[in-house]
Amino acid sequence: MNFPYLTRFQPVLLSLFRFITGLLLFQYGVAKLFKFPPVPMFAKVELMSLYGAAGTLELVLGGLLMIGLFTRLAAFILAGEMAFAYFMGHMFKGETPVFLPLLNGGTAAILFCFSCLYLSAAGGGSVSADAAMGKD
Repeated sequence: MNFPYLTRFQPVLLSLFRFITGLLLFQYGVAKLFKFPPVPMFAKVELMSLYGAAGTLELVLGGLLMIGLFTRLAAFILAGEMAFAYFMGHMFKGETPVFLPLLNGGTAAILFCFSCLYLSAAGGGSVSADAAMGKD
């Protein structure tokens, strides 16, 4: 089925998708680095650790995604970070690999990975700093 009347919303919805993806990643960075809100699993994250590096990437690049600046590069780096997070933090956290994301808690990492991969190809949409500068 084809819905041509919905296609006119595609550029704005892409921008909204980019903003929400960036906001969700940004919140992980804030929780890891600034301990807000206090999440028990991020209570002992140190800046000079893998979690600290991940939090820094999520904070800075998530912020860039929210405003739509350097969208393709920021999203590509975040896609790689999320793939790394899935394999290092979820799939291989025990002695034997657990392949099902439902069982290993990696669903969000996979969704973020492919969302960011899509954004790296699609760009930031019509409502972005990249579009305002004519870079997208």
